[in-house]
Amino acid sequence: MAVAQRKFREILFQMIFSRDLGGGGEAPVTSSLMDQLKATKKTILQACARVEEVFSEIDVIDGLISKFSKDYDLKRISRVERNILRLGIFELIFDKETPPKVAISESIRLSRKFGTPEGGSFVNAILDAILSEESPCPSKVVLNKVSV
Repeated sequence: MAVAQRKFREILFQMIFSRDLGGGGEAPVTSSLMDQLKATKKTILQACARVEEVFSEIDVIDGLISKFSKDYDLKRISRVERNILRLGIFELIFDKETPPKVAISESIRLSRKFGTPEGGSFVNAILDAILSEESPCPSKVVLNKVSV
């Protein structure tokens, strides 16, 4: 049985967050996620592959966060919101299967679940600004405007 997209997104966020922390490798994280979230090894392997995709575009993603969060240095943004933004921006720009409004609403949901309600507003503002400035085809326009 395939895992629900919401649960998969939570797994992705937790893996991205853990990697950002510089934790002790992926083995303890994947084992913990399998136990706590009752995720299968196949799901975890798919999530690992997606995390690698996110980090392969990290310079572009972090460049967008810096560009659209004018009042905050990237390192000053809470680790929760920063990593939710990374996942949300990846889905907005590089994931052709996730509709932009879904990527934004799911990022807000993650922020409220793992962070604070105020963090949800911040995440919404950044992702909405990226989407608004870059329509109708965000991926091509955003990548041309960001200097990384």
